Amino acid sequence: MHWLNYRHLHYFWVTAREGNLTRASRLLRLSPSTVSAQIKVLEADLGHSLFHRRGRGLVLSERGQVVKEYADEIFDLGRELVDAVQRETGPRHAYRLRVGVANDLPKLVAWELLSPALQVPDFPVHLVVHEDRADRLVADLAVHHLDLVLVDKPVGLALDIDADSALLGESGVSFMASPALAAQVLRGFPQSLHGAPVLLPGVGSTLRALLESWFDRSEVRPRIVAEFGDSALLKSFGQAGAGVFAVPTVVRGAVEAQYRVVCLGELDGAIERFYAVALPSRLANPAVAAVLRSAAANVRFHQTELAL
Repeated sequence: MHWLNYRHLHYFWVTAREGNLTRASRLLRLSPSTVSAQIKVLEADLGHSLFHRRGRGLVLSERGQVVKEYADEIFDLGRELVDAVQRETGPRHAYRLRVGVANDLPKLVAWELLSPALQVPDFPVHLVVHEDRADRLVADLAVHHLDLVLVDKPVGLALDIDADSALLGESGVSFMASPALAAQVLRGFPQSLHGAPVLLPGVGSTLRALLESWFDRSEVRPRIVAEFGDSALLKSFGQAGAGVFAVPTVVRGAVEAQYRVVCLGELDGAIERFYAVALPSRLANPAVAAVLRSAAANVRFHQTELAL
């Protein structure tokens, strides 16, 4: 077996973070030529170029980006190892829980679902959250870059991996508006939304599909003012009175408090669901188990039976 030279990997990692060989060599207290030579040895060992030169700086190649992501985890774990060994007294070192959150999952829902992981007795957790498309997150799960993935739609596991997808819970959908706008559309809700200014989540999101289906069934034609890929930005526009917007009912109270908006009411027949995807080997992890147990017991979610 060919073993990786971690000193060479460290030189590469520092250079990748700095984006400049001179700055990296200064931090490493080595000459630029020495650092460059050691990186070339690493590239030869791996069989790929890791950098492209751009002007006076260095840009990671596609393979270099992959190597850096692994190096980030390797050296983060190294710091944790030193901390765990040197800390002879006091609490156990924090366990790194890597969670993927799908872009379309409302951020306040992600907090509701993940917060129990930070409250496990005698099991301190260092939570690392990545946000991306659901299919990319599941791919990262398959190669053990993530421990748990949260999504708002069932994930088609086309990848040949042994993973479980569980329904964590489900919630109704409520419309919110600034106090001034709410005073105009509250009377006669929800038919009063006909012609009213509305803010929508981006095309392809589960909530967008639910809203469009509800508008069609109810024969309500709002005036679409804007659509957003970022749910926090959408709420900020809603707070400013740009339009009515929808949120999962489970976080309605938090949205009212944070954005100082008013709930107009809940939509009949609109249900948003939330799922967890995990490898069987991760289900015994106390933090992952806490997330699943809390979701099952949370009466604020209209919970169906947990599949895991």
